Amino acid sequence: MSSIRLRLLIRLVGPLMLVNLGAAALSYQLAWKPAQRAFDQSLSEAAQALALRPGTLPAAASDGIDQTWYALRDSNGALLAGTGDLPLAGRPGSVSDAMMRGEAVRVAIAQAAGSSGPVRIGVARTVRARTQVRDAIVRTMVALEVVVSLALAGVVWLSVTNGLAPLARLRSRLDGRESGELEPLDEHGLPDELAPVVVAFNDLLGRAAAGARAQQEFQANVAHQLRTPLAGLKLQLEWLAEHHKDDAESRASLDLMLRANERLIREVNQLLALARAEPSHFETARLEALDLSALVADAVQALVDQAVARGIDLGFALTTAPVRGDRFLLRDLLDNMVDNALRYTPEGGSVTVRVGMMDGAARLVVEDTGPGIPPAQRARVFQRFVRLDERTTGSGLGLAIVRDIAQLHGAQVELGNGPEGRGAVFTVRFPSA
Repeated sequence: MSSIRLRLLIRLVGPLMLVNLGAAALSYQLAWKPAQRAFDQSLSEAAQALALRPGTLPAAASDGIDQTWYALRDSNGALLAGTGDLPLAGRPGSVSDAMMRGEAVRVAIAQAAGSSGPVRIGVARTVRARTQVRDAIVRTMVALEVVVSLALAGVVWLSVTNGLAPLARLRSRLDGRESGELEPLDEHGLPDELAPVVVAFNDLLGRAAAGARAQQEFQANVAHQLRTPLAGLKLQLEWLAEHHKDDAESRASLDLMLRANERLIREVNQLLALARAEPSHFETARLEALDLSALVADAVQALVDQAVARGIDLGFALTTAPVRGDRFLLRDLLDNMVDNALRYTPEGGSVTVRVGMMDGAARLVVEDTGPGIPPAQRARVFQRFVRLDERTTGSGLGLAIVRDIAQLHGAQVELGNGPEGRGAVFTVRFPSA
């Protein structure tokens, strides 16, 4: 059993129900016993009254509910008057149960002095009224038991729910956190039983944050340290390629090494961009007022060169679009969006970059004529290291970087179909500046 709520309910409701049942049984006895004694007392008093005047024995009587019979016998048991089948087996002054004419009765016996010796007087009465009273007591006790049981269960449920409310609030706070949010939880206002758990959890978050920072710093440092030797290697390979134009085999090998070097440089740059886009490294102080169209215009030449090398028509439609953002991160976002479009657009295709305002907020749109992305796969493309086309080179980090940078700027990334259902359209919707 793993539910604390269920454990508490079972351990509280169960004993309370048992106590309640015991109290109900005791209440029944306290209500029924006095009523039974009152019936017996009435029957005994009737027998004693007849014993004072044995010669005035009445006939059988009925009060509309119970039937009453009388009998007078001498010391030898001979019937002197009354009903002959009335049992007189008890001792004088006793009240006992008996059966008469197929029905349960209570019999009271008294003794009096007769002309020829002592005589016994018996009064027998059916128990119909008693049964009605007992049934009424039982019905009342059952109704009271149901009401009390429901009330107790409700009180226990509310008490357990209120007692577990701080735990539910803590769970809600944890559920509302992003995966990379490692700030400690607020320890104020917590119950004494929950505070040590939060303290231990905050300690765990601190260790996790320290590990994440160390990992991110290592990643950024390695990527940064690799940039210089990779750039130098590229220059050397280009120099060798220039001086081995006539050697076809050497030229082919150098081309392969240059392409591998370019891929490695791109992936190192992506690792740096990914490290910069980590929430723990982001500083809101770096946000400044920017014109998104000017930022794209500054990057046009490098993007056009990349498109020409791939045989793709790259077009721009830029209008003023003010945003508040980090210049370097937004450049990383643009580079990765366009690079992704160029990689998946076949030679002879086109990629269009649009910047403008819509509904009072800036929009960055990259549209391509590539194969497009099926709706079922669109959520996956923003995950790290996910590549839908294994034939295309890449690390699967580009769109994950786009997503992370957009989230840091409070923007939303949307993916849809291109015109006439061809290609893909990536839209970054920035908040109003």
